[in-house]
Order: sequence, then structure tokens, then C-alpha cells
Amino acid sequence: MTQQRDRKEATRRKMLSAASQGFRAHGYAGIGVDGIAKAAGVTSGAFYAHFGSKDGAFGAALAAGLDEVIAGITTYRKDFGARWVEAFADYYLGQAHRDDLACGCAMTTLSPEVARADPKTRAAYEAVMTEIADLVADGLVGGSRAERRARAWAMLGILIGGLTLARAVESREVAGKSRPRSGPSPSARRAPPEGWARNPSRRAAKASGNRAPGATGLRRAESGSPLAGRSLPEKKRRRHCPPRAQR
Repeated sequence: MTQQRDRKEATRRKMLSAASQGFRAHGYAGIGVDGIAKAAGVTSGAFYAHFGSKDGAFGAALAAGLDEVIAGITTYRKDFGARWVEAFADYYLGQAHRDDLACGCAMTTLSPEVARADPKTRAAYEAVMTEIADLVADGLVGGSRAERRARAWAMLGILIGGLTLARAVESREVAGKSRPRSGPSPSARRAPPEGWARNPSRRAAKASGNRAPGATGLRRAESGSPLAGRSLPEKKRRRHCPPRAQR
């Protein structure tokens, strides 16, 4: 029984990894159930048994991606202290992250998909993004709580917008202008937040699908969080892409 449960969990992790990379690299409409299943090495039937629908897979991938952001900000605050914002921005807008859609931050790659989703999905997303903004605000200094929170939202907007623009332009010279001119030591640039890494396996095949994700993919977890998967204990969370060398 235990072995069967472990195999089932391992299969789910593979499918979640494939779904996360597929949605980030190709968008919701750019990959379908068959493509995700093929990338994970499972059948489409197994996919539906675990996630129920494409919306369900998107919700799980989005929840896992935003968990990576929370873990990443926490790690940067701990590792870089007073310079964590500089270190985080330097990595976030750097070329390695910019060139890696499949394993890049879900805030940038998946937010446009949420923008086209239904109100319930957007409300659930907003709740977790508010948690992220509060975490950023807790790491800022100076001003009132309200002022730090406003600066946190502005920081997130600059990072997400800057990375989106850098990825959209053709010229690397123009793309590089979004990156801070000064930054921490090179060692800081080699430490991506947990779950973000380079050179992922890009086996996901482009398949059909043209609907925006619906609220069915964002079911409330038992812990009360608005996104599915947020109730997993830390030891159960897994990186979706192969880790890079750490500092």
C-alpha cells in the first residue's frame, strides 16, 4: 500500500512538473493535456485521474509556482540580509532568468493567463499575491506599514513588468536595459530562488487548447488557502526543474 501511494505521488510530481513547464513556456492555450501527459511520460487517462481537467492542472501549477516565489523571497531575505532586494532584482532581471521561460518565475509567466481567467480564479490569485506583497513589505525598511506595502506592490510591478518587456523585445541590448546597473557579488547571481533553474527538460509538445483557465483549477485547500496545493508541508514541495549549482 505504501509503495503504491509513493508511486502515485511520484507520478503526480512528474505531471505537475510537466504542466508547470508547459504552461510557463507555451501559455495555457499553447499546450494541451496530451502534450503535458507526453512530457510526463504518462497517459492522458492518468492525467485526468490526477487533475481531473486541464484547468485542474493549471491551478496546481499556479499554486506551486507562487509557493516558489514565497520560498524564494524568504531565502533571499535570509541569505542577503539588508541587500536582499538588490540581490533578488539582480537575479530576477538577469539574462539567465530572462532566457528561461519554462523554469522562470510564475508571477511573470502565468499572470497574463490569470488575467484572462474568471473572477473566482483572479480573486484566488489576488489572495496569494497579497501574501507575497506582505512578505516583501516585511523585508523593507523605513516608513509606515502602509508605505512599505505600497512599495512592495510597486517593486513586484517593476520586476514583473521589466521581465515581461525584456522577454518581448528581440534585441538583447534592449532587453538588458531592464536589469539594475549595479548588483551584489557574482555569487549572488548564481542563486536562483527555489524552484527556478536553467536548462529544464522541454519535452512538452505543443497541443490544442484555447480556453482561459477557469476556477475549477483553483480549489481551496484543506488549510483554507485559496490555491490548491498550498497546504502541502515544506518537505513535500518539490522543484519543478533541475537545480543549478548553488552558492
